[in-house]
Amino acid sequence: MLLKKIPYISIFVLVGIFLLCFAFPYFYTISAYKLDPDSILLAPSFKHIFGTDRLGRDLFARLMQGGQVSLIIGVLSAFIASFVGLIVGVSAGFFRGVVDKSIVVMIDLFLTFPTFFLLLALISYVNASILVLVIVISITGWMGMARMIRSESFAISKMPFIKILKIAKVSPVKIILKYYTPLIAPIFFISFTFGVSGAILAESGLSFLGIGITPPQISWGTIISEGKEVIDIAWWLSFFPGFFIFLVTYSLINISDYLQTKTNEKEIVSV
Repeated sequence: MLLKKIPYISIFVLVGIFLLCFAFPYFYTISAYKLDPDSILLAPSFKHIFGTDRLGRDLFARLMQGGQVSLIIGVLSAFIASFVGLIVGVSAGFFRGVVDKSIVVMIDLFLTFPTFFLLLALISYVNASILVLVIVISITGWMGMARMIRSESFAISKMPFIKILKIAKVSPVKIILKYYTPLIAPIFFISFTFGVSGAILAESGLSFLGIGITPPQISWGTIISEGKEVIDIAWWLSFFPGFFIFLVTYSLINISDYLQTKTNEKEIVSV
């Protein structure tokens, strides 16, 4: 019963984090890059609500700045990966035959390599930046979406009205845009919500290993990486960025579960 209810708390948390990262910095005037030798590794207090790092920089300001980078990478990567998966999956399900077999071989080829190791291999040959990470994470994240859309496209292709439209020689583009898209939209949004959380975790993992976002740019992953060496005496450096990643990921999973539940209910009703 809980999954059938709209996840208001998750939506509220997600919107709140986006507003905190993109709007609140205009009101919180402390710089994320200001060094203060008199404020090194200060615990959370009224002056620095999330404490400071090893260079005396305000952690709350850095979390907001780093959140912008992590969220931009997550949203853009998930959108591109989902869009590519949508095109590939619909093409396989609609055209079938040689096109479908070629796409299946391509998907299986990408899935042969573990995703994170493929990320490591790709990122090791280029200098990491927001654009590079978006492209690399997108390249490694479209396969699951493509497989789901392919399966759904096959089911749609078997519907009588689609067969009639093909016999009537209606343009494939028109059929896909007008009839496939509305039916596939729920799956697209489910994949997108999962993709955002996966991309944020991937970026954080790469940055934590030191091959993702590099200084002076900040992300939640780089903040965690900076805090791992002093975690025994400054727990807040790793805890707060990790907690933000957890909140975003958990909220997106809740929203995705809700969308999936509603989609399954519609399919049962239609049957």
